[in-house]
Amino acid sequence: MGVTKTEMFTDEQNKISLFAKVFGHPARVSILQYLFKINSCVCGDLVNEIGLAQPTISQHLKELKNLGLIKGNIEGTSVCYCIHKENWTEMKTIMSEFLNQDLSKDQNCC
Repeated sequence: MGVTKTEMFTDEQNKISLFAKVFGHPARVSILQYLFKINSCVCGDLVNEIGLAQPTISQHLKELKNLGLIKGNIEGTSVCYCIHKENWTEMKTIMSEFLNQDLSKDQNCC
């Protein structure tokens, strides 16, 4: 397998790519929507809510947590997850700037 050469790109370009990747799976989108909907930490409800196996949910939670969009707190024998609001706001700023590039210039192309 080839090297991705992410070091060739800026930190911002790498962040945008990681955000796009995390939104690239409907289960992760569904998890984020559910966490926003309940507006609190959730421990075990995700398996029932999303309908996927526990190991699959855990893998998606790990991806979201590694990127910093959610955070987890250990409560007894389980981990409770919620949206990491500061990181979510930072992600929105970065993605908005990227997605709104077309608004800042008069582009006459082709």
